[in-house]
Amino acid sequence: MNPEDIEYEPVSVKAVLAEMKDTAELLIDLSYSAVLHGNDDLAAEVLDLEERMDILQLQARMSLMMAARSPEDAEELAPVLGVVGAAEKISDAAGDIAKVVIEDIGLPDAIRAALPEAVETTIRCELTDESPYAGRALGDINMETETGVRVVAIHRAGEWVTNPDHETTLRAGDVLLLRGRDDGLQTVHEAATGLRYDPPDVPEPTIEDLERAVDSIVLMKDMSELAVDLAYGAVLFDSEGVAEEVEELEAEVDALKSRFEAWTLRAASRVEDPVSLRGLVQLAGATEMISDAALEIAEGVLRGIDAHPVVAAAVKESDEVIIRLQVAPKSDLAEATLGDRRVKTETGMRVIAVRRAGGREWVVSPGSETRLHGGDHIIAKGTRAGAERLGELVGDEREFDE
Repeated sequence: MNPEDIEYEPVSVKAVLAEMKDTAELLIDLSYSAVLHGNDDLAAEVLDLEERMDILQLQARMSLMMAARSPEDAEELAPVLGVVGAAEKISDAAGDIAKVVIEDIGLPDAIRAALPEAVETTIRCELTDESPYAGRALGDINMETETGVRVVAIHRAGEWVTNPDHETTLRAGDVLLLRGRDDGLQTVHEAATGLRYDPPDVPEPTIEDLERAVDSIVLMKDMSELAVDLAYGAVLFDSEGVAEEVEELEAEVDALKSRFEAWTLRAASRVEDPVSLRGLVQLAGATEMISDAALEIAEGVLRGIDAHPVVAAAVKESDEVIIRLQVAPKSDLAEATLGDRRVKTETGMRVIAVRRAGGREWVVSPGSETRLHGGDHIIAKGTRAGAERLGELVGDEREFDE
């Protein structure tokens, strides 16, 4: 992107901030999926989307500068600039992760052995003319209900649709970014392209110290993603308690990076070419940058500065809502696993973390076998209707209450 090509034009700051939030979260997914697959095309989509983020942040900054007409205005808008800058840092970090793949910097196979267990996969595919999806709206296809796969973004003729909804119509030639589990992705990929989707084949790690380093980086990724989600939630609900949890997660990511460095240095003496670990080091640095950016988003709340209404409105209008609910002792979810109650299928909400009752223990990226207990707090993302249904299941309809 050439900065000289960007001229000021009146835009809705709220709309730009909402798109920046959705884009930042999408970039994290895409960059790690590019690493998982070793996929240059997916990594190239990350860099293209990063350029889009550069344009958005310039538009936001110019609009905010035009809005500041007094010292009082500047004081109110300063935290908004902080949120803009933090989203841009997340974008830059995702770009650094993608470059590990594009520039073939070097990444041990152990990272690809660990990531499939840590995340849902995001893949890229191009919709063909013969696809049964072509010319149909997402609501009509009912893809997520039937396959568990959702379209998280569409790259169409050089433009991005970063928050497709049930009214979005798919067109032949669209590049779809799909997120889900491998079995559902196989079904959707074949329907969209006519071609078979084969998950990446990854070898088992053979060096114990390297495996520990990779485990540290996977946990860093999970915690950084969670920190970003909670940071936006803290701003939306002006919750100092949730902002403090972001601060704790950022500190834990820093500690994990220190442990990662120790394991990597020990592993370096046992690999044939220590330079092959360079990409792993870059991956850890970029992941830490994401958690630092999350803390910057929540910093205003931590300092007792009221969030500017435009930021809260943008978070509220973005693609997904974020809620925290407490499991009531006699609710449907108490002493049940997420799989037992089919939480994601029944509500459309993804439980992204569980904070155990009476302590500081976190379960990040909980799975279907994760058992909930009365008093646990769950953090979930999804639709507003799904949030209401989940509130009924846990017996607590409050959102980020203190």
